[in-house]
Amino acid sequence: MFTIQKFTTKDEELAKIAFAIRQKVFVEEQKVSREEEYDEFEDEANHYLISVDAEPAGTCRWRTTDKGVKLERFAVLPQFRGNGTGSFLVKHVLSEVKPLNKLIYLHAQVAAMNVYLRAGFNAEGQLFYEANIPHYRMTYTS
Repeated sequence: MFTIQKFTTKDEELAKIAFAIRQKVFVEEQKVSREEEYDEFEDEANHYLISVDAEPAGTCRWRTTDKGVKLERFAVLPQFRGNGTGSFLVKHVLSEVKPLNKLIYLHAQVAAMNVYLRAGFNAEGQLFYEANIPHYRMTYTS
């Protein structure tokens, strides 16, 4: 069973859990530097923690930019991949940001693009690299 908690960095307990997931996925597994992973937008972003049967499994955040609403930092622990955890989290966040009536976009790692395509995003533009990982900009169209 999936449960999702929305939080800000003021909730130190949830932030600690979510940041530990990002540390494991991005810094340790994908070799992203800590300096690139944790940025000046942490305190302004809306964060989420998804659990599977009460066990923390993944996290993400969104924030408003001058271009619209940017979904970011989707990270699912390896043992929870392939069971719908990431898709459930994306759909939940979309349900919360769609009422804002702004462009919704993200920078998708190529390896994760199918999750976003299934949720209604379309790739646009050229392949680019963030943190030495190939990405495409994707916008929500559904």
